[in-house]
Amino acid sequence: MIQIAIVEDDSEISQALSDLISSESDFTLVKIFPDAESIIQVFMDLTVDVVLMDIGLPGQSGIQAVAKLKSRKPEVQFIMCTVFDDDESIFQSLCMGATGYLVKNTTSDKLSDAIRTANNGGSPMSASIARKVVQSFQQRAVQSGEAALLSPRQWEVLNLLDQGYRYKEIAEKMSLSFETIRTYCRNIYELLQVHSRTDALNKVFPKK
Repeated sequence: MIQIAIVEDDSEISQALSDLISSESDFTLVKIFPDAESIIQVFMDLTVDVVLMDIGLPGQSGIQAVAKLKSRKPEVQFIMCTVFDDDESIFQSLCMGATGYLVKNTTSDKLSDAIRTANNGGSPMSASIARKVVQSFQQRAVQSGEAALLSPRQWEVLNLLDQGYRYKEIAEKMSLSFETIRTYCRNIYELLQVHSRTDALNKVFPKK
């Protein structure tokens, strides 16, 4: 039996997902959470195999939630189920630990298959998302061995730097202090053996 949790703030969508899970004999719905904070609070006491995670949640985003939760229970599989199909959302979700990425117009049959695939160790994605992933990783190929040493949290900071955010803005987005972000960046520069934001981004995300 596959134990499934839903993190979704839209009641109609969460009900549709709940109905789908109830219709499958090998699925069990553990709980529906309306925001990231509520699942983060109880996650360590939760028995769950797969989490269907929205991105655009009130408060912390689904991407931030995966970044916090995946390291606590690596065996739990996170499938992003969202309307967002931009390159940055996809790239950040996968870097933070998501193993699947589906757009919300995915059919019920495909969603059921995706849950089983993720639970069995696969990485289910909508066809359009899979193409974007391949293109994104081709364009942003990591070419330095040091980059592999970065933690998921450091990747999140680095991706926000790449989007042009300043330290203060990153601190607000990640609900951290300015000094904490400065420390993250200093550690990133040390790991990459560079001395500036520009050098770090050029090393990890070389421009074509």
